Amino acid sequence: MTKHILISGARGVGKSTLIERLLAENFLPLHGFITKRLETADAKGFYPIHIYPLGAKWTHAEGQYWQLPAERNLLGTCDSKTHNVNRHVFNELGVQYIESAEPGGLIIMDELGFMEARAEDFKKAVFNALNGDIPVIAAVKNRTDVDFLNDLRTHENVVVYNIDESNRDALYSELLPIIREWNAKYRIK
Repeated sequence: MTKHILISGARGVGKSTLIERLLAENFLPLHGFITKRLETADAKGFYPIHIYPLGAKWTHAEGQYWQLPAERNLLGTCDSKTHNVNRHVFNELGVQYIESAEPGGLIIMDELGFMEARAEDFKKAVFNALNGDIPVIAAVKNRTDVDFLNDLRTHENVVVYNIDESNRDALYSELLPIIREWNAKYRIK
């Protein structure tokens, strides 16, 4: 049985959308996090990226967050060439969102990328989750120049699924039986 699922692919190809579709068929309690890049740059031309506990609500169409972005959950900012990282947010909130997972649930990490490459406590929490028994679904940036991401993709407990525009629906069909199997196996009765 598949222990953990990593979904890797280029930016904007549908990693998060695939996870959302799969979660619509999930009956297990959800833990973990999502990250969101704001659509509007700040005064310096940088786009803020925030982390939210899984279950935080927002509406894409209006860009309005039920849980407003704040300094407390600001992972960092980036433009096309530069990024600024708040490692302490990864190491505090990110760790908290992962470690709050309980047996009988499912951990979502959407998404893992290059910004957390030096957030040691966060990386340790990610690998502890992959070494654990609670199933994980993670979206992973498709970069080979980041050791952290390479280590994730080669972890012995994961199966990596590469998504592109041509295989999105096929991947959903392939992964759905795994979600259903997890529902049956891990659901606390």
